[in-house]
Amino acid sequence: MYENLDAEALLRLARDEDLPWIDLRFTDPRGKWQHLTMDAAALDAEQIEEGILFDGSSIAGWKAINESDMVLKPDLSRVFTDPFTAQGTLFVFCDVLEPATGQAYERDPRSTAKKAEAFLKYSGIGDTAYFGPEAEFFVFDDVRFKVDYKGAMYVLDDIEGPYNSDKEYPDGNPGHRPRIKGGYFPVPPVDSGQDLRSEMVALMREMGLKTDKHHHEVGASQHELGIAFDTLLRTADNVQIYKYVVQQVAHSYGKTATFMPKPVKDDNGSGMHVHQSVWKDGKPLFAGGGYADLSDTALYYIGGIIKHARAINAFTNPTTNSYKRLTP
Repeated sequence: MYENLDAEALLRLARDEDLPWIDLRFTDPRGKWQHLTMDAAALDAEQIEEGILFDGSSIAGWKAINESDMVLKPDLSRVFTDPFTAQGTLFVFCDVLEPATGQAYERDPRSTAKKAEAFLKYSGIGDTAYFGPEAEFFVFDDVRFKVDYKGAMYVLDDIEGPYNSDKEYPDGNPGHRPRIKGGYFPVPPVDSGQDLRSEMVALMREMGLKTDKHHHEVGASQHELGIAFDTLLRTADNVQIYKYVVQQVAHSYGKTATFMPKPVKDDNGSGMHVHQSVWKDGKPLFAGGGYADLSDTALYYIGGIIKHARAINAFTNPTTNSYKRLTP
């Protein structure tokens, strides 16, 4: 990871380190990472400083076709080398701007995070908020699905699945797999994902993320990696890297990783618990002498989440599948 570069330094880095591609990455309204890959030799510093035009009408929920132009503005506070590409590639996070005004686009998730951080400071309540996510995911050996005129289907398969206890494998059935809802957390060979997760964490660490652990989760084929807490914007960026690394490493093993909330009907779902705290002048505002040793600020914060839970669900539980995971 390279920090606090300017446009000239970015181009010099690409040239000196033989990294011919610069990948501009941004987040769509669904939280999916999108990208536009630029030839570093075709870029100049002015383009990077002013931003690169792209077609916003192709992103669901953004622009209409008659006003499709939008701008990707690279944020050079952190620049990363992509460990997965065949040719040397740098990637940068981008903000999405309105071309006519140069202002942040109101539906850009990253710009919204920046506004939220600025509003916290403006409010005077605190000056920094930290977030520590715990994103769970499944890894499968085989994923098949179909939706067509005559019907719909999906089938998932993984060596850890309890449905494979009597399956015949060419080299024999190893027999070691978690019992139903018993994946938390036996050692290998019951935990078949040890090396897979270690590689994921090692790559994230090489890319500059702070990591602390990994482990099997409750469900068969379900896993979790630990990354350190950080400010809102940096944590959101880190989660995009987390998901990218998980899916790419799984793909390199011939497997499929998914953060889908409830891929398996009769097993645990995947969530993303988020630890949260607000600070001011270097001091935590949630510690106190009230209920559960919390401050009034912390209790009001919790109350605010409960009050606005329905609206928050539009972002934290946005799909039908989300509610298959949630049970009364």
